[in-house]
Amino acid sequence: MASRIAFKPLGSLCFAPPRTNRSAAAAAATFGSPRASMASTKLETAKNPFSPREVHVQVTHSMPPQKIEIFKSLDDWAENNILVHLKPVEKCWQPQDFLPDPSSDGFHEEVKELRERAKEIPDDYFVCLVGDMVTEEALPTYQTMLNTLDGVRDETGASLTSWAIWTRAWTAEENRHGDLLNKYLYLTGRVDMRQIEKTIQYLIGSGMDPRTENSPYLGFIYTSFQERATFISHGNTARLAKEHGDLKLAQICGIIASDEKRHETAYTKIVEKLFEIDPDGTVLALADMMKKKISMPAHLMYDGHDDNLFEHFSTVAQRLGVYTAKDYADILEFLVVRWKVADLTGLSGEGKRAQDYVCTLAPRIRRLEERAQGRAKQKGTIPFSWIYGREVQL
Repeated sequence: MASRIAFKPLGSLCFAPPRTNRSAAAAAATFGSPRASMASTKLETAKNPFSPREVHVQVTHSMPPQKIEIFKSLDDWAENNILVHLKPVEKCWQPQDFLPDPSSDGFHEEVKELRERAKEIPDDYFVCLVGDMVTEEALPTYQTMLNTLDGVRDETGASLTSWAIWTRAWTAEENRHGDLLNKYLYLTGRVDMRQIEKTIQYLIGSGMDPRTENSPYLGFIYTSFQERATFISHGNTARLAKEHGDLKLAQICGIIASDEKRHETAYTKIVEKLFEIDPDGTVLALADMMKKKISMPAHLMYDGHDDNLFEHFSTVAQRLGVYTAKDYADILEFLVVRWKVADLTGLSGEGKRAQDYVCTLAPRIRRLEERAQGRAKQKGTIPFSWIYGREVQL
């Protein structure tokens, strides 16, 4: 849902692109310093409230016109094979299905019970849950990203192409995830909602650059990876909630994970079709995305205090097993098998090299992670504004 940079196997989820090599002074001169912006004058802040926190060369519209025609020709295929993975609104769950009913006489008692259950859950779990919720709440950015993709974007905002219908309906289904987690967290009383709301505003304002170059080849590989990543993350928060005795929260996280799994199926099916009709171009795109490193959608999150908020959140998630470097390698391996990449034939020389690269990458990532974990030292604690500045072990 969720750019990356030099792969950091240290147990951090910060699989994001490296920061620019430009000096801070040069970056500030061109873009305004992302760090100094918070300490700048009110006037300067008003002029540029969202200075870029990450700057690198952006490639746009890298896909040749003949490739765009492939996607236009697949519109009927998408209608019959992708839109079937959407659910009618009347059959969808809604956030209110899992929350106390404000019109009920028992509303206050239900809220009291919810808060009692939440008292048994440790702070580090809430850090992970908030991070997942903030990621879901940055949905406007993700719809915008999909609508940058050549050949499949929603040209009018209400286009009747299958690709556009999918993007809008996918967004509508995903929108329930942030709504549900946001309301649940509000009712617990365990988190600082104002700080969380600031984080969401900063994140949406900062956007994202997964380096998909307006190419649906790259874009749908990225979304396939990310949907599986969010399926895993929400599934693990469900497991941990159950271990902490909150079965209702486990149900909430589990139902969100099931949506992510269904969306993963749709996106992986698109890429599977691309491998069928253009194996060489698709394996090159897969290798390209993996060399760049798959960025997490919320890697630019900021709360107004912690410049390394995403890395700190990711480190806690790694420690708890919510989402780990091992998961990153497992997802790649899963997709390589799912798309039968090792079985591709008739590839160009460049395509064969790309095939070899992606088919051997997951084991290399695991080896790097194992060595990094062996060298890793005990990390300290850090305060999170999301939980009123209480400290959590990294």
